[in-house]
Amino acid sequence: MFEKLGQIEKKFYATEAKLSDPAVISDMAQYTALMKEYSSMKPVVDKYQEYKAAEKDLADARECAASADEELRELAKEQETDARERSDKAAEELKILLLPKDPNDDKNVVVEIRSGAGGDEAALFAYDLYRMYNMYAEASGFKTELIYANETELKGFKEVSFMINGQGAYSRFKFESGVHRVQRVPETESQGRIQTSTVTVAVLPEAEDFDFQLNMDELEITTHRSAGAGGQHVNKTESAIRITHLPTGTVVECQDERSQFKNKDKAMKILRSRLYEAMQREQNEKIASERRMQVGTGDRSERIRTYNFPQGRMTDHRIGLTLYRLEDLLNGNLEEVFEALATSEQLKKLAAKTMEDTEEQ
Repeated sequence: MFEKLGQIEKKFYATEAKLSDPAVISDMAQYTALMKEYSSMKPVVDKYQEYKAAEKDLADARECAASADEELRELAKEQETDARERSDKAAEELKILLLPKDPNDDKNVVVEIRSGAGGDEAALFAYDLYRMYNMYAEASGFKTELIYANETELKGFKEVSFMINGQGAYSRFKFESGVHRVQRVPETESQGRIQTSTVTVAVLPEAEDFDFQLNMDELEITTHRSAGAGGQHVNKTESAIRITHLPTGTVVECQDERSQFKNKDKAMKILRSRLYEAMQREQNEKIASERRMQVGTGDRSERIRTYNFPQGRMTDHRIGLTLYRLEDLLNGNLEEVFEALATSEQLKKLAAKTMEDTEEQ
């Protein structure tokens, strides 16, 4: 590990020197690429320097412990304990920092929310999740952009797609893919009975042109009028776009913009992201099968998370996290949940890496 850390530190300072080179500064593409690499190495180098400082303090304390002065020896003993704790803590944190990063972590994301079991109540909760993610994104400095919405007469969503733009968006939202289950009394329920409904969420890393090349001959692009709640037409011009990827049958629609060109551009982004994710995660498997693996079928028995309104409770079933502040979470205060999920993933990776290292010995 420490040999690798030495190499990273050496590369870090070499990159830092390049960033001061006028020739690099004048080349925006090269400068941006180097700055991204520099930023990714900085937390590792900072922690490595923290570790080395603790190790130096530990060595100094041990040297003082050999002194004939009893008072100095006692002081050195305390310093040794403190330095060892700092060294051990930094070493453990370095192990996590050196774990392989998801190559998509820094990408923007496309989020797709669909109502599942539960009819109108599921559509209303789809809106609640859309609102929750938008509020979190805004508070975290991300930008959101609506792409497509199929709205119900009760102001819910049968389906809604939107983009979240910003550094590290995928790293924060990637754990949201799956079935979200809600338990509450619907507004339309006169008997006060609790209903269980589901909503599926898919989080796709935005694919750039160099990630996935679309063959335009494999696309069927049609236009139609934008539709509002209940299917009524809200636009007299055919600005809405529907793109079908013929080899897989994947269909993407976008009607949020008045401009047909802008709707086509957004729809192409979603299509490219869907196909890119399928290529990455399932290799040669069909898109429909890949998407079922990610979000499930929407059946009530499947879920990654439950939102129980009578109890004011949210439970994430993957990590056993339960929080009794449901309203606060639905208002976008999700940092505790996201941090817990990220930590769980890191610990799993660390355990796998430890097992791998043990087997190699």
